[in-house]
Amino acid sequence: MTSVAVLDYGSGNLRSVVRAVERAGESRGVTVTLTSDPQVAEHADGLLVPGVGAFAACMEGLRSVGGERIIERRLIAGRPVLGICVGMQILFAEGIEHGVRAAGCGEWPGTVERLRAPVVPHMGWNTVEPPGDSVMFAGIERERFYFVHSYAVREWKIDASGTAFREPGVTWTEYAGDRFVSAVEHGPLWATQFHPEKSADAGRRLLENWIGTL
Repeated sequence: MTSVAVLDYGSGNLRSVVRAVERAGESRGVTVTLTSDPQVAEHADGLLVPGVGAFAACMEGLRSVGGERIIERRLIAGRPVLGICVGMQILFAEGIEHGVRAAGCGEWPGTVERLRAPVVPHMGWNTVEPPGDSVMFAGIERERFYFVHSYAVREWKIDASGTAFREPGVTWTEYAGDRFVSAVEHGPLWATQFHPEKSADAGRRLLENWIGTL
């Protein structure tokens, strides 16, 4: 039996995420638990970290349940983690909203900042540009995913040692002339700026691909 924990830290469209993972994993006998228990979250086969709202508020909620440490320990052990929307954003080094800079988990370098498109939020269906060797988007071609956000990582930075995270793991999307990171897959750590749970068949297939890595 494969277990997935959806981390409840006071942020995210939790029930729809749980239902989407249950549907995606029904043929594999996946059990899904909504939890804030550190032991359950750390030791499940897969951990999903949702998130909506402000970057700083999500980080505060994540810290309140020890989420940073849970994510770190899982990645050290090679246990898969999937972040969605702000649950993706908080994996980066920092976020800036309304002039306020807040530290993120720092799993990837980069700054979450306001989109420079003429109209925000970016809301609705849009295409993605995944790398050719993507496991996340395997079997998903020319599909659209559902976005709701005003902030994103617009530049894939290199770390202090001068070593870039491998470019094939980065997926991009363009909105009104602005280009941003819409998904990342890096070993056991995956994340999407869009909402798979709201993205119909394409979102279900992506969740199935993730479950296939557990």
